[in-house]
Parts: sequence; structure tokens; C-alpha cells
Amino acid sequence: MRNLTEENVTEAVLAKLENCANPRLKQIMTSLVTHLHAFVREVELTEEEWFHAIGFLTRTGQICDDKRQEFILLSDTLGVSILVDAIAHRKPAGATESSVFGPFHVSGAPELPNGASIVRDPRMAANLLFEGRVTDPDGNPIAGALLDIWQTGENGLYDVQDPEQPEMNLRGRFRSDAEGRCSFRTIPPVCYPIPDDGPVGDMLKATGRHPWRPAHIHFMISAPGYETLITMLFTEGDRYLDSDAVFGVKSSLVIDPKPDSDGKLHAEYTFGLKPAVGADPNAVFTTA
Repeated sequence: MRNLTEENVTEAVLAKLENCANPRLKQIMTSLVTHLHAFVREVELTEEEWFHAIGFLTRTGQICDDKRQEFILLSDTLGVSILVDAIAHRKPAGATESSVFGPFHVSGAPELPNGASIVRDPRMAANLLFEGRVTDPDGNPIAGALLDIWQTGENGLYDVQDPEQPEMNLRGRFRSDAEGRCSFRTIPPVCYPIPDDGPVGDMLKATGRHPWRPAHIHFMISAPGYETLITMLFTEGDRYLDSDAVFGVKSSLVIDPKPDSDGKLHAEYTFGLKPAVGADPNAVFTTA
């Protein structure tokens, strides 16, 4: 442990992990130390740069509260969230692709009857009818699936960001019927910038990136016997589809709402759920 140099310090740190009793933790920490030290050597990180990085991470933590999670935002904008998601949720044919969860989900949204509006703000008109269907990968309907839905207002802000929006505005939960069908009314989603008034915004500006996300609606869909699906649907024609700040867009998740005879928009989508490992998707279950 004496006379450590830039050549042998990594080996000394890794030796400290030899007595780690948790094999998975040991694997992760060994890889983290190895790659972190390799990064420092590759760029020859200066003391000034390292202390700047520490300050950046400190500010990232300080701005977090119960309504804002800056570390999730950092993970999203570095592509880590979507990478972890892709590894954790590899999908078979017929199952809907997942996407990033984002930092603005709120538990406890009201459960509403199919066809109801999730618009609680009288300034906003529910001009989009969404009709969905929940199935297994083979197309068989899943009854009683719970769909948790959330999106921004017309100003690009979620209710938790905007004190002028009513609580739980543009949030709701719905159950699929016996045919796996569900529906709700909402406003057409809009593109919006992620919060860029903090450390993540500083990082985006410094690296010449924009903070914009294409218009989308979030979905979290669960049913006994199936993996919970966290995804979002994007709208065709949005100018940020190919440059999403958090790398969440997938072609299979893009919908193209069309006007009905009354001039309002109508969109449809079928969600395929992946059976949970070891679960029997044909088992009878009840929903509370």
C-alpha cells in the first residue's frame, strides 16, 4: 500500500475488494474501478477537471427534491437510462418495446372508466381520443390490465412543475375490458424541453446539445403474469423525433393521430405484454 503510482494504484484498489462477500457487488465494483481508472488515464484528467466534476455531481444532488430528480435526468441525457432499459427488457416478437420512465411519474392517479377524460384543467380541451388494446405476444386479449397514463400540458409542463395546473391534471389509470380494450380522452401531446435550469442543462449547453423531447404520452401497463411495461407513444411528424434529448424514441412507438368526422383527433395502438418469467399467462386472476 506504499509507494503507489499511476501504474499500480488500480491493482491496489481492486485488492481491497477481495473480501467482498456479495459476488454481484464485487463484480460491479471491480468493473467500475477498472473502467473509471482507465477513463482517468485515457483523458489524463486534471485536478481542476476532477474537482469541477465533483462540484457538478454535488449540484445535481442538491437540486433534487420530491418533484424533481436531476440524477434521473442526467442518466436519461447520457443515454444510460435507455441502455439499462434495453438490457433489462429484451422483448420477444409481439411484445411492445419499452422506453425511459422519466422523472415525472406520480403515484395515486385516479382510476377512471374507459372513455373518460384525463384533462382536469378547464383551459385545455380533450381533443384526442385514444383507443388501445392490451394483448399477449400472440395477440390474445388481456383483461383487467392496469394502464397508468401521464403527459404534459399544452405549455410543455407536467402538473407537478406548473402551479397553475390542477393536481393530477393529465394523469389517470384505466382497466382493459374483456377484449383487452381501453380508451381515454386527452389533449394532443406537445414537444417540450426537459428542465435545463440546473446542472444537466449546463451540461447540455456546454456540449452543444438541445434539451427538447418530441411530443409523447407516457404509459405504465401491468397485469398479473406479465412484466410491467413502461413505454411512451410519440406522434408522427414531430421535429424532434430524430433528436430526442433522452434517446427514448423507437419507430414502433410512433403513432399518427387522424382527424375524425367531428374534427377531433383519433389514435389507436395495441400494447403487447411479455409474460413474466415463471408465470402462467393463462392463469385466472382477479383485479382489485
